[in-house]
Amino acid sequence: MTAPARYSLPEGIVGLKGPVDKPAPGTLPLRGDLAHVALADRYLAAHYVIPHVRTIGSAPATLKLTMRDDADEGATLAAGQEIELLDCAGDWAWITCGPEGPSGYVRLGMLAPGQ
Repeated sequence: MTAPARYSLPEGIVGLKGPVDKPAPGTLPLRGDLAHVALADRYLAAHYVIPHVRTIGSAPATLKLTMRDDADEGATLAAGQEIELLDCAGDWAWITCGPEGPSGYVRLGMLAPGQ
């Protein structure tokens, strides 16, 4: 699988040199267990994922900072907007607009079907 054409993947041996600032929730696609593969040269995570390109469905989708309907909200994405799917858990999808974010959770039903 290859990364979407809008960014490049880190090449060669990837390593971190000293501490890095932790980004605010809802910004970069980075969790303790998983991160967008394009962040591998800047942030340490247990696993890195190559995202799947998907689309927001017919209604705008507001990102949640956790997998709960009553969670704090992040950015709102337009209907039909292309996004990157990073992970699914139950009825929730962890998505981002790219390696620089924003990122967050939406119900899987908010994504366009058939992709």
